[in-house]
Amino acid sequence: MSFFGRVNKFFGGDSKSESTAAYDTSDPHIIPRDNHVISRKNISNAALKVITGLHNAGFEGFLVGGGVRDLLLDQHPKDFDVATDATPEQVRSVFNNARIIGRRFKIVHVRYGREVIEVTTFRGNHQAKAHEQGKRPGNQQSAKSHSGMLLRDNVFGTVEEDAVRRDFTINALYYTTSDFSVYDFTHGVRDLENKTIRIIGDAQTRYKEDPVRMLRAVRFAAKLDFTIEPGTAAPIKELAPLLSDIPAARMFDEILKLFMAGHGEKTFKLMQEYNLFAPLFPETHHCLEQPFAKDLIVQALRNTDTRIHAGKPVTPAFIFAALLWPPTRMRHQQLLKERVPGIPAMHQAAQEVANRQQQFTSLPKRFGQPMREIWDLQLRLPKRNGNKAEQLVENKRFRAAYDFLLLRESAGEPTDGLGQWWTDYQNRSPDQRELMIKSLPDSHQNKRRPKSRKRPKPQANHESH
Repeated sequence: MSFFGRVNKFFGGDSKSESTAAYDTSDPHIIPRDNHVISRKNISNAALKVITGLHNAGFEGFLVGGGVRDLLLDQHPKDFDVATDATPEQVRSVFNNARIIGRRFKIVHVRYGREVIEVTTFRGNHQAKAHEQGKRPGNQQSAKSHSGMLLRDNVFGTVEEDAVRRDFTINALYYTTSDFSVYDFTHGVRDLENKTIRIIGDAQTRYKEDPVRMLRAVRFAAKLDFTIEPGTAAPIKELAPLLSDIPAARMFDEILKLFMAGHGEKTFKLMQEYNLFAPLFPETHHCLEQPFAKDLIVQALRNTDTRIHAGKPVTPAFIFAALLWPPTRMRHQQLLKERVPGIPAMHQAAQEVANRQQQFTSLPKRFGQPMREIWDLQLRLPKRNGNKAEQLVENKRFRAAYDFLLLRESAGEPTDGLGQWWTDYQNRSPDQRELMIKSLPDSHQNKRRPKSRKRPKPQANHESH
């Protein structure tokens, strides 16, 4: 019998998930070891050390969130998070290799070598009375903006309260090594079975608390091939503009999760369906009706997904080069019409577009500079005469620029066969390369002219004096 079949038999009743309006967290579904597929051998040793360390110090410790979700789905979690009743300061006192980070919501990073386990304290109900909030050491009241977004979220509580403060039911699952059971407070296991993304609580309120939850909904739907439950999906289009209030640095991290996790193409399509792309890339959004623009982005994301699944490296510089190329190309063409020379026009267009994009999603210099170099080489790749082709091949950004050229061609952007020429050139011997250069239509116009000898100035005839 499958895992979900065993769970249904254990729970009794049908597999339909109840409404998200309220949950009886006082009576969670506890799935014993014999009725789930999670094994400690599939959990990182670092996470197990953290849970054991908390238990030994007298605190609760649960594996929680995406790690439990993915293990129940027989997938391999990328990260493991731990939730506990210990405050951040108490967690830090238990582990010498721990540090507290964050202001909006304090969390603790416990490091074992290169692996970092994120430890969070159980969150409580924001509506609790002030004297109840103050009972826990280090507890602080929460703060919200006028729009309802959480500015501070350090109200601590119990595991039951923490479960309903999680974003989606499938992420509110808790695994403990004390008896190897899974605790399900919000019927998340049944939503896993039904392949459903369901928010916990009132969707509008939860999205206003943290608009990034809308991005997480489409990201999980794309990653897991799940359907977003109608009530969870309904407010997204209306509330999508709230993403503009999220700090640009945080949005950069979210972009990496959206487009560099192996399911970027599907995520992009869902973002468009729910109006979530425009708040992140407004200039690109306005260009999507132009020829080649949308096809180029889709093909870039498809290629990235393929590379990720093949275990090949990918870089945000290339993804952002594709995402911002449509407005950069449009601005470049405008500057050409204003009689700005080609390469200076590209530099100006790239700078303008990148600067404006920084208001919505920050782009660190270590990625922004390579992105602009990829664009700059698009204008240099057609100039192949003399020894320019060899110089271009030796450029450290040549391969990325060549791949980007092929991407433009696959989207239908006219390049007069330039991609095929460079493909052939790289596969030729030095002598064959020289013949390719000589056969270029304008090669005779670009040969170096011999330096003309300056005529000697007439010397004064001193003999006449």
